[in-house]
Amino acid sequence: MNEQLISIFGQILGSENFITDPNECIYYSQDVYSAASHVTLGIIRPGNIDELSEAVKVAIAAGYSLFPRGGGVSYTSGYLPSAEKSLTIDTGRMNRILEINRRDMYVTVECGCRWVELYEALKETGLRTPFWGTLSGISATVGGSLSQNSIFFGSGHYGTAADSVTSMQLVTASGEVITTGSNAVKVGSPFFRHYGPDLTGLFIGDAGALAVKATITLRLIAQTPHKAFGSFNFSDYDHMFAAMAEISRQGLASECFGFDPFLQSQRMKRESLAKDVKALTGVMKASGLKEAAKMALAGRGYMKAVQYSIHVITEHKYEGVAEQYMDDIRAVVQKCHGDEIENSIPKIISANPFTPLNNMVGPEGERWSPVHALMPHSKVKNLHDAIEDVYAEQAQDIEQYNIGIGHLYTTVGASGVVIEPVFFWPDALMAFHHRHVEKTVLKGMKGFPENLPARAAVQKLREKLIDLFVDHGAVHFQIGKTYKYKQGLEQASYQLVEMIKKELDPMGKINPGCLGLWPDEEGQNDD
Repeated sequence: MNEQLISIFGQILGSENFITDPNECIYYSQDVYSAASHVTLGIIRPGNIDELSEAVKVAIAAGYSLFPRGGGVSYTSGYLPSAEKSLTIDTGRMNRILEINRRDMYVTVECGCRWVELYEALKETGLRTPFWGTLSGISATVGGSLSQNSIFFGSGHYGTAADSVTSMQLVTASGEVITTGSNAVKVGSPFFRHYGPDLTGLFIGDAGALAVKATITLRLIAQTPHKAFGSFNFSDYDHMFAAMAEISRQGLASECFGFDPFLQSQRMKRESLAKDVKALTGVMKASGLKEAAKMALAGRGYMKAVQYSIHVITEHKYEGVAEQYMDDIRAVVQKCHGDEIENSIPKIISANPFTPLNNMVGPEGERWSPVHALMPHSKVKNLHDAIEDVYAEQAQDIEQYNIGIGHLYTTVGASGVVIEPVFFWPDALMAFHHRHVEKTVLKGMKGFPENLPARAAVQKLREKLIDLFVDHGAVHFQIGKTYKYKQGLEQASYQLVEMIKKELDPMGKINPGCLGLWPDEEGQNDD
C-alpha cells in the first residue's frame, strides 16, 4: 500500500485508526473457526457515518475489496478477506447509543454498539428491545448480528434480531448513504419499518455483502421483570423435540434451549458450579441469597444422569403469569414423558446473560466449531436422524481423530427450532482465541499442538452436514461464505439478489464471496 493512500486514510480517520500492523492484520483475518487465505492489508476504524462513507469511497476507488466486521465472534468466514487486495472495516469505534425515544418506543444505535452496552443503557429505563442479544453479546455488535441475523435472548417470543428492527442507515460501495423504513421519509423518524417495499429487510442477513451498516433503530417494549425457570430431562430427542415444539407453538417461553448428553458433559467438565463465583453472584443479585445457596449446594453433579435436557425461561409483567406459564410448560413436559430437574442453568444464564467467551474452546483447550440449521417443527426430527447417519458413516474418522460432537437446540418464534452440531477436537488455538478467551482460563487448560489431520476431518464433517442441510431445505443465520445459499435457493430468487448486488456494488468490492456473490477478485461469479 502506497504512502499517499495511508496518508489519505489518516486524514479521514485519524492516523491511529488506520492500522497496518502485521499482527493486527493476522488477527483481523481470523474468526472462531478459520483463518483467511488472504491476510487483510489494513484495518479501517471509522468513528461515525461520515468517516465510514468517505473511507469506503476512497478504498473502492483505489481498487480494494472491503470486509465489514462487527464483534468478530462468528464461524462462517463472513468477514474474512477473500481477495488479495483487501481492507477490513472494524466498526468498534461506532458504538454510541444515539437516541432512546421513550415516547415513540425506539432506540437508535451505531452499528458497532455491543448488545451488552445496549442492555446496560436500557436496564434502568423500564424498557428493552424485543430481541435483546446473543449469548456472545459481550463482544457481538448490533450491526454484526443483523448482517448475520441472530437468535437467543427473546427469540422464543419475538423471533430473530431481524424482527426487532425498524430502520437502518447504510453506506453503499459508492459511499452513498441509504436510509430505510419510515426514517427514509424526508421529514420522517425511524418509528416504523414498513412504508412501501421493505427495504430494511434487504440488508438483514445479507452477510454485509450489499452495503455497510452504519446506524440501526430497534423497537422498544416494556420490560418483563418477573421470570420463572425450569429444566427438564428426556430420554431421547424425539420426546424433547415434541416438548419444545408445543412450548414454542403456545408461546410460553422467552428462551427455550436444550443440550444433548455430550454437550452437557462438556459444560459440566468446566469448573464446578459451587466454585463459579461470577455465576452465583449474578444469581444472588437477581434471585436472592437463598437461590444462590441452593444452586451451590446442588453443584453440577445433578446433570450426570441427564440425557436430553431443555431449559426454559418465562417472563411477564406480572409474577403470577410467569409462574402460570411455567406450570403450563410442566404440563407439556409431562405429556411428552419428560422429568423436571434442578433449574440452575436457566437461572445462571438469566442472571449473567453476557459472559466472557470462554466457551469458544473446549474444557481442555480443544478447538471448537459449530454448524447449524433452522427447521420447522414438523421436519426437525428427520434432519436429526439424517445427521446421526452422517456420524455413523464418518465413525472411523471421528474415533481416530478424537472428535467430540454435541448439539445445542433452540426454539425460534412459534414455528422453528435450531439444531446446532458442535465439534471439539485436539488442535492448536489461533491468535483469535488468545484474544477472546480469558487468560486465566487459558492458563488452566492443557492445550494441544497443531493437528492438521483432525482439522481436515472436522472440515469434512462440516461440509457433509452443510450438504445435508441443503437436501432438507434448512435455512441458516450467519450465511457468510460457508452455507450454500446460492445452491439451495430457487434460481429466480437468487437472480434477484444478484441484481440488487450489481446495482449497489457493481464492482463486487463489498465482502466478495458472501452469499456466493462475486467470490473472485474480478467481480464475477464462479459459475
